[in-house]
Amino acid sequence: MQPADTDLQAISDVQPEEGMSAEPPKPAFQSASIKFIKEDKEVVAAQGANLRIKAIENQVDLYTLGGKLMNCGGYGQCGTCIIEVVEGMENLSPRTAFEERKLKKKPASYRLACQALVNGEVSVKTKP
Repeated sequence: MQPADTDLQAISDVQPEEGMSAEPPKPAFQSASIKFIKEDKEVVAAQGANLRIKAIENQVDLYTLGGKLMNCGGYGQCGTCIIEVVEGMENLSPRTAFEERKLKKKPASYRLACQALVNGEVSVKTKP
């Protein structure tokens, strides 16, 4: 059974209800800002970005000589990508269990870049 032409209404003729927009809302891009103090470099990243990856992508050197030779490639096994968070610690993911073990004798402001996810503005010092 075919519906009558009068029963169908073109989609373009449908008007949104009052108070609603015609287009679905677009999700806002959530960004994070990482300031590398020693390098005087600021990087914008997507919220939840890995700090080590963003540093490497932007030619920020995280490693001392020993770390350059013996780092684990960002798998959280060696502890050579250590950074000091100067501002914005609340904008980083919580310390992982590995970080707690590896950094137990270090100040609370120290993190491993490979384990830190950035969720807002943060300022860090590399190779503290």
